[in-house]
Amino acid sequence: MKNKKLLWILIPVLLILIVGSTGFFILNETQQAIITRFGKPIRTIVQPGLHFKVPVVDVMHVFEKRFLEWRGESNQVTTRDKRYIWVDTYARWRIVDPLLFYQRLKDERGALSRIDDIIDGETRTAFAKHDLIEHVRTSNREPLRDPVLDLDVDSLEVIQYGRSRISFEIRQKASFRAKDLGIEILDFKIKRINYVREVQNTVFERMITERKRIADQYRSEGQGEASRISGERDRELKRIQSEAERTAQEIRGKSDAEAAAIYSSAYNRNAASREFYTFMKTMDSYELALDSTTSIILSTESDFYKFLKHAKPE
Repeated sequence: MKNKKLLWILIPVLLILIVGSTGFFILNETQQAIITRFGKPIRTIVQPGLHFKVPVVDVMHVFEKRFLEWRGESNQVTTRDKRYIWVDTYARWRIVDPLLFYQRLKDERGALSRIDDIIDGETRTAFAKHDLIEHVRTSNREPLRDPVLDLDVDSLEVIQYGRSRISFEIRQKASFRAKDLGIEILDFKIKRINYVREVQNTVFERMITERKRIADQYRSEGQGEASRISGERDRELKRIQSEAERTAQEIRGKSDAEAAAIYSSAYNRNAASREFYTFMKTMDSYELALDSTTSIILSTESDFYKFLKHAKPE
């Protein structure tokens, strides 16, 4: 009897423990769940806290409530102007209808596969509708201009859409298609755009040619400026030299005039002074006209010979 009573006590306790451990569950703030019974959804839970499900019979499927990341693989696409490029993209998405998400996709792996198809298709369509320049630039701006040389450093085409607007349109269309799957595309961005390898070399050569053209223009402007500065320098140097020569000639003229006046005053003072002046000038003439290799024929009556005939040989 005692064993039977103990058994009747243990059985309910065990049932309570089993129900408590498998029937009650806690859903945190980052989760949402679908409860299925025999494979059919019966309840959607989006509020965090303690919840109950029938043990064994009911199955809980938990999904993320937070924003999720999608990273697209690099794909080759064609633009409207027939440019072949590689495009890398990424997006953010979330589950907004857990029941529809479970019915259509089952889990996040299936969702990522469907998002690949949706975003890849919308991206290809958008790139095929616009020229490459529309996908590269975001807005129009004034070309860069060198303030010193007053020349354009680059030239820009006018765009109508731009990358931001095209990305927004891709996100809108992808999100509209994803509504039927119980998900929402929150954000879409183009990470990188690059030419295919066959075109890269041509683009790089064109860039190098353009930069060389700008460099040659800078050199041409610099050489012209250098020539102008050199011409002004030579002209200023000649002007300074001309003024200096003119001033030197004036000084020499004044000096010669003063010397002539002194010589004239000394010459006219008396006969001895005149004789000494004549002697000194003749000596200066000898020094200029005669050296050890000079041969000269003079008359004995010549004034140039007058002082030589009185000289005593050493």
